[in-house]
Amino acid sequence: MTGPGANGGPLPEGGPHAEQPAGLPGRASQDAAPAGSAQAGVTPGPAAPAALWFPEPPSKPARLLPPLALAYIGDAVFEVAVRQHVMARQNLRPHHLHRASTKYVSAKAQATLLAMLEPQLTEEERDVVRQGRNAKSGTIPKNANVLDYRHATAFESLIGFLYYSGAHDRLRSLIAQGFEQYEYQLEQN
Repeated sequence: MTGPGANGGPLPEGGPHAEQPAGLPGRASQDAAPAGSAQAGVTPGPAAPAALWFPEPPSKPARLLPPLALAYIGDAVFEVAVRQHVMARQNLRPHHLHRASTKYVSAKAQATLLAMLEPQLTEEERDVVRQGRNAKSGTIPKNANVLDYRHATAFESLIGFLYYSGAHDRLRSLIAQGFEQYEYQLEQN
């Protein structure tokens, strides 16, 4: 593959997703501005898409992936976000962590999160949500009604789309806002 990399040179071997994300040893964050750019008075340009967590990119660009494929990866990404969120709490006993996590990962909770976030979504994100909601999975939900299940699939499709698009700042922002609003709602009930 040829073309410019993040520093203007050739792309690293393995393609644009070969670099490891922030938090792994030996790599700088792809989401952060270049060191010293703010002090030098240089306004950073549009951020390049963030690298994936692992070096295997999807077979197609995010916008061309089927909604259920986006939901598949979105489920995993959201699960990691939830686990990290509950690990930030005081009580780290495994049973408590599991119980705290299940408040966020049920179809009903994900449908609620989506409803809270929908007013903030871009047109493209709304389109991904619509396609995810209308996708026919061929399975019947065991512990959720069909409407919640479809909205949860739409939510997971959005998470997968943002992850594979490299819009990790947007992904983290929406998830953080969703957690905050959802927890507030839980406290009110």
